[in-house]
Amino acid sequence: MTIRMDHVSVVVDDLEGAKAFFGALGLELEGEPPIEGEAVDRLNALDGIRVDIAMMRTPGGEGRLELTRFHSPASVEPEPRNALGNVLGLRSVMFAVDDVDATVTALRPHGGELVGEVVQYEDLYRLCYVRGPSGIIVSLAESLG
Repeated sequence: MTIRMDHVSVVVDDLEGAKAFFGALGLELEGEPPIEGEAVDRLNALDGIRVDIAMMRTPGGEGRLELTRFHSPASVEPEPRNALGNVLGLRSVMFAVDDVDATVTALRPHGGELVGEVVQYEDLYRLCYVRGPSGIIVSLAESLG
């Protein structure tokens, strides 16, 4: 059996803001198709789905992130909205970056806020968590090796 990760999907309430945030991180817009129809309803076990998505990709295209904005049915708020890393479920998406400090600075005008602190893990990485659009936690890792 062959397996590869295709993309991660994140539901957001502000698609334009999320595109700007992930664009500032360095992702590139791949496409923005509207999605709806009976097959989509059956796949998701929801009726009347109508969404806009923005497919973002890392430079070189090896990683992709799907940003999804629901028009119908309405999105459901997570509990708690600004959950931390110990809440069950998918809590963060990690990106390797060249410079954690410069990346955090670039994300701040787009709503990016540090969850904790930028820390050094042994002699291997500088790491941090940044809360982005719709409460998403984005992990940033700068290799020190």
